[in-house]
Amino acid sequence: MANYGFVIDNRTCIGCHACTVACKSEHDVPLGVNRTHVKYIEKGIFPNSTREFSVHRCNHCEDAPCTTICPTTALFNRSDGIVDFDDERCIGCKSCMQACPYDALYIDPDKGTAAKCNYCAHRVENSFEPACVIVCPTESIVSGDLDDPTSKISQIVASENTTVRKPESGAKPNVFYVETSEEMLRPEATEVTGFGMWTDQAFGVGHFAKYAESRLDSADTSSMIVQLALEKKLKSSNSRDRAIIRDVMESLGDEGGVSKRSYDQPSKGVLWGWEVSAYIWTKGICAGTYVVAVLSMLAGIVEADSQLWLQTIGIGILFLALTGALLVVDLDRPERFLYVLLRPNWDSWLVKGAYILAGYGSVLFASALVLILDLDLVLLTYLSILGIPLALMTGIYTAWLFGQAKGRSWSDDRFLTLKFLLETLALGGAVFFPLATMEPIYAVIGSMVLIMAWLHDKKLVKDPQLEALL
Repeated sequence: MANYGFVIDNRTCIGCHACTVACKSEHDVPLGVNRTHVKYIEKGIFPNSTREFSVHRCNHCEDAPCTTICPTTALFNRSDGIVDFDDERCIGCKSCMQACPYDALYIDPDKGTAAKCNYCAHRVENSFEPACVIVCPTESIVSGDLDDPTSKISQIVASENTTVRKPESGAKPNVFYVETSEEMLRPEATEVTGFGMWTDQAFGVGHFAKYAESRLDSADTSSMIVQLALEKKLKSSNSRDRAIIRDVMESLGDEGGVSKRSYDQPSKGVLWGWEVSAYIWTKGICAGTYVVAVLSMLAGIVEADSQLWLQTIGIGILFLALTGALLVVDLDRPERFLYVLLRPNWDSWLVKGAYILAGYGSVLFASALVLILDLDLVLLTYLSILGIPLALMTGIYTAWLFGQAKGRSWSDDRFLTLKFLLETLALGGAVFFPLATMEPIYAVIGSMVLIMAWLHDKKLVKDPQLEALL
């Protein structure tokens, strides 16, 4: 069986964007998003300056993290090495975008589902090459079977100085670059200064591409306005002021010879926003309150009675319902939420988490029935044998989901599981002890813990998404 991949020859790429245009035409890619794009890197100081071009797209990885985290198998590895997608199964959870180290995926603004380069699988199946390969005027893009020693791509990889992007990710990418630079391959090697022609797409990209058409006139032109204002002022100023203005203009344009990105695909921004931060917070309260309450009552720290049990179970059910609602609201195709349960990919912690939530919810509802039917409270103790581990799993499984997001620094945090566990117990104590003791001091401390946890969750979710992937 074939193992398809690409070679990008940076020695001959001229940055013409023919591949980008051909791809958009072939797949009817909407405004504001691209399946393939060209990155420009500039080095040196004029006249000793150079510009390098490189084509970026899905790397069709052998161990693709996007296929592992996808909860509905909407993304999958074909037997021929192509990483393809089925938008009929996608729920728009954006987890694949968090998992991809190469920022190759986007949400189709027309369909609300994930999309990316699929190697023009429909063309390959009919013995045609991908559209980008056909139109490249310098033949800088080579496609073919990497496992066929007689193929052109296999011979290039064997004979030329090739490298891949982010090999440390462990994804085993199948897009190889000939004689590219470190600045081109590593996103942190060049700063995003806010200047350059690619910043004109500051609005309406990636997940937010559905706003592109309505915000075309909102491009970031601040640097141009500043430059024009300085030039106008220069003409009407005295000699001393002219010298000062020239110094300012030179400093604005001076990059000190450091490599810079002059053109690139804009960042897709924060994909998981307040909904995900809130869901971590609500499920922490939901799970933590139950664990702390049950352990406190079983240990005799507080006296168990039906009223306290009712408050504990009620809080659990309320915040579990809020957690579920937030999960659905965050989807771009919320009507497909049940696909997580009905079309599960058991490698994804989104699926495992959904079943953990369902199991914990079943324990809570069973406990509520015991109280409503006025049955023996000892039944609640028996239910807690299953309820406590399910509650703890509810609180911490998101750490393992974030661990599958290989494109973000969450996956590098060895203490993330411990952090989620401690936060779950802290939130549980912050809610339960004020209820159990009715002491004002516990209410004050509990309120502070709740606020601090909310602020921590916002930072935890947002900061890794601001890191450059391109």
